[in-house]
Amino acid sequence: MKLHDRIDDRLRDFLLAQPVFFVGTAPTSVDGHVNVSPKGLMGSFAVLDDHRVAYLDYTASGVETIAHLRENGRIVIMFCAFEGPPNIVRLHGRGEAVFPDSPGFADLLARFDTEPGPALRAIIDVTVERVSDSCGFSVPVMAYQHDRDLLTRHNGRRTPENLLDYQRRRNSHSIDGLPALPAPPGPGVTEPPASPARS
Repeated sequence: MKLHDRIDDRLRDFLLAQPVFFVGTAPTSVDGHVNVSPKGLMGSFAVLDDHRVAYLDYTASGVETIAHLRENGRIVIMFCAFEGPPNIVRLHGRGEAVFPDSPGFADLLARFDTEPGPALRAIIDVTVERVSDSCGFSVPVMAYQHDRDLLTRHNGRRTPENLLDYQRRRNSHSIDGLPALPAPPGPGVTEPPASPARS
Protein backbone atom coordinates (compact mmCIF):
# COMPACT_ATOMS: atom_id res chain seq x y z
CA MET A 1 0.00 0.00 0.00
CA LYS A 2 1.16 3.53 -0.78
CA LEU A 3 -0.08 6.71 0.87
CA HIS A 4 -0.39 9.92 -1.14
CA ASP A 5 -0.50 13.45 0.22
CA ARG A 6 -3.12 14.50 -2.31
CA ILE A 7 -5.10 13.49 -5.39
CA ASP A 8 -2.56 14.27 -8.10
CA ASP A 9 -3.20 14.32 -11.85
CA ARG A 10 -2.40 10.62 -12.28
CA LEU A 11 -4.83 9.58 -9.54
CA ARG A 12 -7.44 12.02 -10.81
CA ASP A 13 -7.31 10.51 -14.29
CA PHE A 14 -7.61 7.01 -12.84
CA LEU A 15 -10.61 7.91 -10.66
CA LEU A 16 -12.49 9.63 -13.47
CA ALA A 17 -11.88 6.73 -15.87
CA GLN A 18 -13.55 4.09 -13.69
CA PRO A 19 -17.16 3.23 -14.61
CA VAL A 20 -18.01 2.03 -11.09
CA PHE A 21 -16.93 2.85 -7.54
CA PHE A 22 -17.96 1.70 -4.08
CA VAL A 23 -19.00 3.81 -1.10
CA GLY A 24 -18.66 2.57 2.48
CA THR A 25 -20.23 4.16 5.58
CA ALA A 26 -21.33 3.02 9.03
CA PRO A 27 -23.46 4.29 11.88
CA THR A 28 -21.85 5.30 15.15
CA SER A 29 -23.57 2.47 17.03
CA VAL A 30 -21.44 -0.66 17.28
CA ASP A 31 -24.41 -2.88 16.46
CA GLY A 32 -25.67 -0.77 13.56
CA HIS A 33 -25.43 -1.97 9.98
CA VAL A 34 -22.32 -1.17 7.94
CA ASN A 35 -23.23 -0.23 4.37
CA VAL A 36 -21.44 -0.57 1.02
CA SER A 37 -23.05 0.90 -2.09
CA PRO A 38 -21.95 0.47 -5.72
CA LYS A 39 -22.17 3.63 -7.81
CA GLY A 40 -22.15 3.95 -11.57
CA LEU A 41 -23.22 6.30 -14.39
CA MET A 42 -20.26 7.93 -16.12
CA GLY A 43 -19.92 11.60 -15.26
CA SER A 44 -21.54 11.23 -11.83
CA PHE A 45 -18.20 11.53 -9.98
CA ALA A 46 -16.07 14.69 -9.85
CA VAL A 47 -12.67 15.57 -8.43
CA LEU A 48 -13.12 19.10 -7.07
CA ASP A 49 -9.53 19.67 -5.93
CA ASP A 50 -6.56 17.81 -4.45
CA HIS A 51 -8.50 16.92 -1.27
CA ARG A 52 -12.15 17.08 -2.27
CA VAL A 53 -14.43 14.93 -4.41
CA ALA A 54 -18.17 14.64 -4.93
CA TYR A 55 -20.72 12.38 -6.59
CA LEU A 56 -24.35 12.59 -7.66
CA ASP A 57 -26.78 10.66 -5.47
CA TYR A 58 -30.05 9.58 -7.07
CA THR A 59 -33.33 8.46 -5.53
CA ALA A 60 -33.27 4.72 -4.93
CA SER A 61 -34.60 2.21 -2.44
CA GLY A 62 -31.79 2.71 0.07
CA VAL A 63 -30.58 5.82 1.85
CA GLU A 64 -27.93 4.47 4.23
CA THR A 65 -25.06 6.67 3.06
CA ILE A 66 -26.94 9.91 3.65
CA ALA A 67 -28.17 8.75 7.07
CA HIS A 68 -24.69 7.76 8.18
CA LEU A 69 -23.15 10.99 6.93
CA ARG A 70 -25.75 13.03 8.78
CA GLU A 71 -24.87 11.16 11.96
CA ASN A 72 -21.06 11.03 11.87
CA GLY A 73 -19.70 12.09 8.45
CA ARG A 74 -17.34 9.12 7.99
CA ILE A 75 -16.96 7.74 4.47
CA VAL A 76 -14.60 5.78 2.26
CA ILE A 77 -14.80 5.60 -1.54
CA MET A 78 -13.03 2.73 -3.31
CA PHE A 79 -12.13 2.46 -6.99
CA CYS A 80 -10.86 -0.76 -8.63
CA ALA A 81 -9.18 -1.22 -11.99
CA PHE A 82 -11.14 -3.91 -13.85
CA GLU A 83 -9.13 -3.27 -17.02
CA GLY A 84 -5.45 -2.56 -17.55
CA PRO A 85 -2.85 -2.66 -14.75
CA PRO A 86 -4.25 -3.72 -11.36
CA ASN A 87 -4.90 -0.93 -8.90
CA ILE A 88 -7.18 -0.09 -5.98
CA VAL A 89 -7.56 3.49 -4.74
CA ARG A 90 -9.29 4.36 -1.48
CA LEU A 91 -10.35 7.85 -0.43
CA HIS A 92 -11.11 8.16 3.29
CA GLY A 93 -12.69 11.34 4.56
CA ARG A 94 -15.65 13.26 5.87
CA GLY A 95 -18.76 13.59 3.77
CA GLU A 96 -21.84 15.76 3.66
CA ALA A 97 -25.08 15.35 1.76
CA VAL A 98 -25.88 18.61 -0.05
CA PHE A 99 -29.59 18.71 -0.92
CA PRO A 100 -31.16 20.57 -3.87
CA ASP A 101 -32.46 23.33 -1.59
CA SER A 102 -29.11 23.73 0.22
CA PRO A 103 -26.85 26.76 -0.33
CA GLY A 104 -24.10 25.89 -2.78
CA PHE A 105 -25.98 23.04 -4.48
CA ALA A 106 -26.09 24.76 -7.89
CA ASP A 107 -22.38 25.62 -7.75
CA LEU A 108 -21.53 22.00 -6.90
CA LEU A 109 -23.74 20.65 -9.66
CA ALA A 110 -21.96 22.85 -12.19
CA ARG A 111 -18.71 20.95 -11.45
CA PHE A 112 -20.00 17.77 -13.09
CA ASP A 113 -19.51 16.91 -16.76
CA THR A 114 -22.98 15.47 -17.18
CA GLU A 115 -26.57 16.57 -17.15
CA PRO A 116 -28.21 15.38 -13.93
CA GLY A 117 -30.79 12.68 -14.41
CA PRO A 118 -34.26 12.79 -12.96
CA ALA A 119 -34.68 12.35 -9.23
CA LEU A 120 -31.28 13.65 -8.17
CA ARG A 121 -31.76 13.77 -4.41
CA ALA A 122 -28.36 15.05 -3.21
CA ILE A 123 -24.72 15.61 -4.01
CA ILE A 124 -22.31 13.83 -1.69
CA ASP A 125 -19.44 16.25 -0.99
CA VAL A 126 -16.35 14.61 0.53
CA THR A 127 -13.32 16.22 2.11
CA VAL A 128 -10.59 13.63 1.56
CA GLU A 129 -8.30 13.08 4.56
CA ARG A 130 -6.43 9.97 3.40
CA VAL A 131 -5.49 8.82 -0.12
CA SER A 132 -4.04 5.37 -0.67
CA ASP A 133 -3.59 2.85 -3.43
CA SER A 134 -2.74 -0.85 -3.39
CA CYS A 135 -2.09 -3.66 -5.81
CA GLY A 136 -5.47 -5.18 -6.60
CA PHE A 137 -3.82 -8.37 -7.84
CA SER A 138 -6.92 -10.49 -7.08
CA VAL A 139 -9.45 -8.15 -8.73
CA PRO A 140 -10.75 -9.82 -11.91
CA VAL A 141 -10.27 -8.38 -15.37
CA MET A 142 -13.66 -7.44 -16.79
CA ALA A 143 -14.69 -5.43 -19.83
CA TYR A 144 -16.97 -2.41 -19.41
CA GLN A 145 -19.84 -2.47 -21.93
CA HIS A 146 -22.14 0.43 -21.07
CA ASP A 147 -24.06 2.11 -18.27
CA ARG A 148 -27.46 0.70 -17.40
CA ASP A 149 -30.19 3.26 -17.95
CA LEU A 150 -32.82 1.51 -15.83
CA LEU A 151 -32.61 3.92 -12.87
CA THR A 152 -32.82 6.94 -15.16
CA ARG A 153 -35.80 5.54 -17.08
CA HIS A 154 -37.54 4.34 -13.90
CA ASN A 155 -37.24 7.69 -12.13
CA GLY A 156 -38.07 9.52 -15.35
CA ARG A 157 -41.55 7.97 -15.29
CA ARG A 158 -42.29 9.41 -11.84
CA THR A 159 -44.32 12.56 -11.37
CA PRO A 160 -42.91 15.09 -8.88
CA GLU A 161 -45.69 14.15 -6.46
CA ASN A 162 -44.99 10.44 -6.83
CA LEU A 163 -41.28 11.04 -6.28
CA LEU A 164 -41.87 13.00 -3.07
CA ASP A 165 -44.23 10.33 -1.81
CA TYR A 166 -41.64 7.62 -2.52
CA GLN A 167 -38.93 9.59 -0.74
CA ARG A 168 -41.20 10.11 2.27
CA ARG A 169 -41.97 6.39 2.47
CA ARG A 170 -38.59 4.88 1.53
CA ASN A 171 -35.87 7.49 2.03
CA SER A 172 -36.68 9.25 5.32
CA HIS A 173 -34.75 6.84 7.59
CA SER A 174 -31.98 4.26 7.42
CA ILE A 175 -32.58 0.61 8.23
CA ASP A 176 -31.37 1.40 11.77
CA GLY A 177 -33.84 4.25 12.16
CA LEU A 178 -31.40 7.12 11.58
CA PRO A 179 -32.85 10.22 9.86
CA ALA A 180 -31.89 10.48 6.19
CA LEU A 181 -33.73 12.74 3.72
CA PRO A 182 -35.40 15.74 5.34
CA ALA A 183 -39.17 15.81 5.01
CA PRO A 184 -40.05 17.77 1.86
CA PRO A 185 -42.04 20.95 2.44
CA GLY A 186 -45.75 20.95 1.85
CA PRO A 187 -49.11 20.81 3.61
CA GLY A 188 -49.84 17.60 5.43
CA VAL A 189 -46.34 16.20 4.94
CA THR A 190 -45.29 13.83 7.66
CA GLU A 191 -42.41 11.41 7.85
CA PRO A 192 -43.16 7.73 8.42
CA PRO A 193 -42.38 6.48 11.92
CA ALA A 194 -38.76 5.52 12.37
CA SER A 195 -37.82 1.97 13.10
CA PRO A 196 -36.32 1.64 16.57
CA ALA A 197 -32.83 3.07 16.60
CA ARG A 198 -30.08 0.79 17.82
CA SER A 199 -28.24 1.97 20.88
